Amino acid sequence: MQAEIGIIGGTGLDDPKLFSNIKEVTIDTPYGKPSDVISIGELGGKTIAFIPRHGKKHAIRPTDIPVRANIYAFKQLGVKHILAPSTVGSLREEYVPGDIVFVDQFIDRTTRREQSFYTATEGKVCHIGVAEPMCPELRKTIINVTKNLGIKMHETGTYVCIEGPRFSTKAESKLYRSWSADIIGMTLVPECILAREAEICYTSISTVTDYDVWKEHPVCIDDIVTVMRANIENVKKILVETVKVIPTQQNCNCKNALSGAFA
Repeated sequence: MQAEIGIIGGTGLDDPKLFSNIKEVTIDTPYGKPSDVISIGELGGKTIAFIPRHGKKHAIRPTDIPVRANIYAFKQLGVKHILAPSTVGSLREEYVPGDIVFVDQFIDRTTRREQSFYTATEGKVCHIGVAEPMCPELRKTIINVTKNLGIKMHETGTYVCIEGPRFSTKAESKLYRSWSADIIGMTLVPECILAREAEICYTSISTVTDYDVWKEHPVCIDDIVTVMRANIENVKKILVETVKVIPTQQNCNCKNALSGAFA
């Protein structure tokens, strides 16, 4: 089976009922099995492949997400564009819980994740370029869609990615704010990096659910889930309308990302 677009469902989107004519496929990769079975269905006249990032039962920690297997599986299916919803905390007063952020930069604070398909066993090193870690064309498309829908959003944002699964200390949260980070989460890295290595266009859809702990208020799972559920319909609208206008072919340099990446 083949698919044009991949969606990696974050918290609250681990349900492919958004699609029609769904078939589930199991794919083995050189990097193990993906997070769960992959659902392939139709949306907006396109064939979509859906992977629940944390598994259907949300039992996979951020550190343990088989990101290489997920991205490799999408590549095997022929996916050329990936939309990646997730929930994040805000490090800025103006990034209000309920807002959507279209990340354009990240700061990596992870420590235990393999970030490349090319390791010692492959016998070569891939120096992939991520100066612009999101596909600029796909970001432009999804921003225009969200504007037309009238949904409140931020066109830019720097995402600091922490290892998790614990939340930050107050000292850490204040430090990240001093680095000019705007939002904080646990899953962007290495997902966007591996998508670039696979020469797949990728963009994140970050939903703000809380103010982290810098505002002297502890992060509460119940509060996160409440905001997430209130905003999930907006995310679905964005996905539906974006899928409709994503071109069949890649019109950017993501498809040539490996050119010049090897010494």
